[in-house]
Amino acid sequence: MKSEITKLHQILKFTFGLVPIAAGADKFLNILAQWDAYLSPGMVDMLPFSPSTFMMIVGVIEIVAGIIVLTKTEIGAYIVSAWLLLIALTLIFSGQNLDVAVRDIVMSITAFVLAKLTNVLNRTEG
Repeated sequence: MKSEITKLHQILKFTFGLVPIAAGADKFLNILAQWDAYLSPGMVDMLPFSPSTFMMIVGVIEIVAGIIVLTKTEIGAYIVSAWLLLIALTLIFSGQNLDVAVRDIVMSITAFVLAKLTNVLNRTEG
């Protein structure tokens, strides 16, 4: 039973480590999506630089968050969970891309579960 839980934990760990790294890197490449299209016009107007520059900054944050998940899983999972929830709330309040907002809420909850699962596994191993 414990080995199955450990395997599931590893799957979540690598998912929430590698996906943010890939999405962050794509903020520079725009292969998966045209990321600045997710910014509301009001937010774009408030930026002191171009939307693509903003998305590159976001990309760096996502890459760092993914690395933290891979190295310090519990804290990294909490960071990714909060990050995804903030993205979802931003989309909800903008009234745009609500389908993406719902997906990000589900992923936020799952990242939160990874953090809690990591804590439980660390307590049982230690």
